[in-house]
Amino acid sequence: MFDFSKVTSGIHTWLSEYLSQGLAIFIECVAVGVAILALYAIIAIIMIYMERKVCAAFQCRIGPVRVGPFGVFQLIADVIKMLIKEIVIISHSDKFLYNLAPYIVIIGSVLAFACLPLSQGLEILDFNIGVFFFLAVSSIGVIGILLAGWSSNNKFSLIGAMRSGAQMISYELSIGLSVLTIIALTGTMQFSEIVAMQSSGWLLFKGHIPAVIAFVVYLIAANAECNRGPFDLPEAESELTAGFHTEYSGMHFGLFYVAEFVNLFIVSAFAATVFLGGWMPFHISGLDGFNRVMDYIPGALWFFGKSFFLVWVLMWIKWTFPRLRVDQILQMEWKYLVPIGLVNLTIMALCVVFGWHF
Repeated sequence: MFDFSKVTSGIHTWLSEYLSQGLAIFIECVAVGVAILALYAIIAIIMIYMERKVCAAFQCRIGPVRVGPFGVFQLIADVIKMLIKEIVIISHSDKFLYNLAPYIVIIGSVLAFACLPLSQGLEILDFNIGVFFFLAVSSIGVIGILLAGWSSNNKFSLIGAMRSGAQMISYELSIGLSVLTIIALTGTMQFSEIVAMQSSGWLLFKGHIPAVIAFVVYLIAANAECNRGPFDLPEAESELTAGFHTEYSGMHFGLFYVAEFVNLFIVSAFAATVFLGGWMPFHISGLDGFNRVMDYIPGALWFFGKSFFLVWVLMWIKWTFPRLRVDQILQMEWKYLVPIGLVNLTIMALCVVFGWHF
C-alpha cells in the first residue's frame, strides 16, 4: 500500500532547499489549510446530495433530478443561492456573539476533521493524544450553539439551544466511554497506532462482545451528538420552527447547515477509524492471497468507503424512527447508555488484563 509520507517528506525537503525553514513550514501550513477547507466543502456537498437521495429512497421518491444529470447540480444552485442571500441582523440581539456563533461551530468541526487519518502517511494531526484532542475540539461546537440561541434574543432559539446543549453534553459521556473501551484494548490514543494495530483484524472483531457493544453505543450517542433524527428535538420544526438557528439567514445559516452534515461524516469516519480499521484493508489471518488482493485497493478508498457506509446507516436510522421526546432522549442516556458503557468498559479492562481477546 502506498505511503503518502514519502510524498510529504519529499515536498518538505524540496521547499527547504530553496526557502528558509520557517517560510517552508508556513507555506506547508497554508497549503494544508487550503486542502482541508477544500475537502471539507466537497464532503459537505456530497453529504447534502446523499441525504436527499437516501431520504427520497426511504420515502419511495426520486429526489432531485431536474438540475443537471441525476440532480447533481442542484447542490451548486443551492450554494449560489446561499451565498447571495442577505444576512439579516436581528434587532435587540447581541450582534458580536450572534455573528461569532456560526464560526465557533465551523472551527470546532474543521479541527475535528483535521484529526482523521485519510490514508497511510496522509495524516494532518497525528500525535500521542490524538483521540483526546479529537474529543476535545469536537465539543467546541456546543459553545457556538448556546451562543447562537442566547444572542438571537428569541425564546424559541434559546429553548432549542438549551435542549441541544443538554443533549450534546449528556451524550458526550457515552461517546467517551465507548472510546475509552477501545483505548483500553489498544493502549494508545494515537490514530496511526490504532489503525496499525488493525492490520490483522478490525478492533470490532478483535475486541469480542465489549467492542461490539461499544460500537453500537457509539453510533447511538454520535447520532444524538449531531442532533439528527430521532434525536433532533432541538430543531423540532413543529414547536421551535428551526431551533437555535431560527434567526439566522444567508451564509451564517449556511455555516450551521454545512457543519451539521460534515459532523455526521466526522463521527462516522471516527467510528470507521477506531472500530473498522480506517484506511487499513480488510485482512483475514491465514489468507495471504486474499490479503494481498485487498492491499491493492487504495487506503483512501477504504477510509471513505467505510465512512460513507456508516453515514448511510445513520441516515437510515434518521428516516426510519420517529422523533423522541426530550425526556426520553435524556433517560436513554443517563438510565441506559451510561451504565451500559461503564459496565462494558469494566469488562473490556478484564479482557485486556486476562488476555481474553484476539
